[in-house]
Amino acid sequence: MEVTLLKAKIHTVVVTEANVKYNGSITIDADLLDAAGIKKYEQVYINNAINGSRIMTYVIPGKRGSGEVCMNGGAALHAKVGDTVHILSFVNMSPEEADSYQPTLVFTEGNNQIKSVEKYNY
Repeated sequence: MEVTLLKAKIHTVVVTEANVKYNGSITIDADLLDAAGIKKYEQVYINNAINGSRIMTYVIPGKRGSGEVCMNGGAALHAKVGDTVHILSFVNMSPEEADSYQPTLVFTEGNNQIKSVEKYNY
């Protein structure tokens, strides 16, 4: 048996672009992805703190240091430029592994730049 746990959360980023004509996904500054340990094409959930929308899509790495968070394709219908979103990734593991597991949290500040990277420690 496996359980699904939070792997990483990029907390409180601002959508910088919404491109409905793209084929889908979310483009995220590669520095944010590396800090969170999220891989290209990895499945993520996007929770919109403004309108309550929650969607699942996959990641495309954006330009490093750009602060880019671009909703692409159908995802662009769930968040507009300026909306605050949280990006979450999950992982499956055994209950034994889960007992000591700590997810990664990436906190941001102006222009979606990394403020701190922490581990959940509850």
